[in-house]
Amino acid sequence: MAGRCASFLAVLLLAGTTSAFAQEWPTRPLKIIVPFAAGGNTDAIARLLAPKLADALGQAVTVENKAGGGGIIAADFVAKAPPDGYTLLMSSTGPHVVMPALAPKIPYDPVKDLAPVSNVGSNALVLLLHPSVAARNVAELIALLKREPDKWAIGSGGIGSTTHMSGELFKSIAGVSMTHIPFKGGAPLAIASLSGEVPISFNNMFDALPHMKTGKLRGLAVTSAKRQAQAPELPTLAEAGLPGYESGPWNGIVAPGKTPPELVNRLSGVIQKIVRDPAFQARLNEIGSVAIGDTPEQFRAHITVELARWSKVVRDSGTKLE
Repeated sequence: MAGRCASFLAVLLLAGTTSAFAQEWPTRPLKIIVPFAAGGNTDAIARLLAPKLADALGQAVTVENKAGGGGIIAADFVAKAPPDGYTLLMSSTGPHVVMPALAPKIPYDPVKDLAPVSNVGSNALVLLLHPSVAARNVAELIALLKREPDKWAIGSGGIGSTTHMSGELFKSIAGVSMTHIPFKGGAPLAIASLSGEVPISFNNMFDALPHMKTGKLRGLAVTSAKRQAQAPELPTLAEAGLPGYESGPWNGIVAPGKTPPELVNRLSGVIQKIVRDPAFQARLNEIGSVAIGDTPEQFRAHITVELARWSKVVRDSGTKLE
């Protein structure tokens, strides 16, 4: 009986210590780790969030890029960081839900080792064609690919990237074949698309919009469930003849897995308030993203669904890390 009382008191003491720590936090600067190179959509969202978070918390918030391994390097770094709320990851679809399916031996568990805080925003990809491709809509593209199987190449921002997996999902639902050519990120992919090196690609709205506006690339459809305000003339792929097609990259803040729930909830509340601000939402829209700002529980539920969905796409496509 005495042992049980001692254990109970220890639990109460730990809970009290954790609660006090969460109330005092933060007392020094924070870091947001971005799993990709500077200049992409994930990096842009982190750099929009950081100054707002610094204002709200009264501490500096810096953004640090740790690119490599399709996001694995950065995710592993944060998973192994002290669970004290000072090192955060701007996670995304690739390292959080695609890479675990592609690389079962990755050094972190996306469920146990990374604690969801709040999903900041999502963005649609655009199905893009070089002007040399003789297709003006999705139906014409599918017909072309079926007439000339294996002649065409599709580019992506890297093996396991959302741009890659969106292409695999397109091939599966449309019943077509294309040669996959991976690049090291959305920016190099855009360059290859503009030159015609890869005539077909999926890329972030952020990277696609400027080239669509100048006519250097032709947008056919968006991957999201709904049309996007930035390009309302583009149908969704589901509307364009591929029922059930949906692929929406997301970017959300996660912390090391053992971060105290009180601290996670406090940080989540701050982020949710920032994301609800119309001015912040307008800035997100400018880079092709739509605000979310959900709770840790909602974010965790979304990740669970995404893990199952993209694991199936990886399995069905037979994609392997080279």
